[in-house]
Amino acid sequence: MPERLVAPGRDGRTEIHGILIRPSRFDPARRYPVIEEIYAGPHGAHVPKEFGRLVRQHALAELGFVIVQIDGQGTNHRGKQFHDVCWQNLADAGFPDRVAWLRAAARTRAWMDLSRVGIYGGSAGGQNALRALLDHGDFYHVAVADCGCHDNRMDKIWWNEAWLGWPINDGYVRSSNVADAHKLQGKLLLIVGEVDTNVDPASTLQVADALIRADKDFDLLIMTSTNHGAAETPYASRRRMDFFVRHLLGVEPRHAGPEVTLPQ
Repeated sequence: MPERLVAPGRDGRTEIHGILIRPSRFDPARRYPVIEEIYAGPHGAHVPKEFGRLVRQHALAELGFVIVQIDGQGTNHRGKQFHDVCWQNLADAGFPDRVAWLRAAARTRAWMDLSRVGIYGGSAGGQNALRALLDHGDFYHVAVADCGCHDNRMDKIWWNEAWLGWPINDGYVRSSNVADAHKLQGKLLLIVGEVDTNVDPASTLQVADALIRADKDFDLLIMTSTNHGAAETPYASRRRMDFFVRHLLGVEPRHAGPEVTLPQ
């Protein structure tokens, strides 16, 4: 069962809600890397509030990770002051609250290894996952960013103007992963669907171009003939798992693979 946890956020008093998922063969004597699944879209709250299978999260946990989901300030349904943190400030993504929550959790859970922290997300969560390595690379070490809206100046109008306003202002630049690509720390895998009709694939390619110009190492997976949410396809999901296993557990993944009959 997931464990629910409420801990103080960045100001030391605002309650931040989240869950932890441990592997089924959990051993409290071990130290587990932590992976956060992030989606900080200000239009909603995203930590599960009801029972569900949470297949993606459990599948990752079974590899030897503790998986967390957290709703930091800037997400919805907690009142205007809580929500207003996101206004013209999408880069914030509640990270100061997330880090405070994780540190509070680890203080009473010695099995959480905060020297090995990963993060992943798609769409707005992809934007957030990369932002973790741009602004908080001292805390997050590995990120997988799927189909991210990495620069809100070229993504769909209605969603971006709801949080950043009009006309285009400095808030768009401050929230741009393209503009801040030179700040990258840690290991990054970018995933994008070739025919994404929700977030233009050019958003990922623009940030890839900026990373190249900044001479930053990263991995890029373009899923051919694939729409939005490419990381949830079997191949890209496996590549995401492999990336965390390789860079957080420090071992090469093993694959059974399909049976192959060699010619005689």
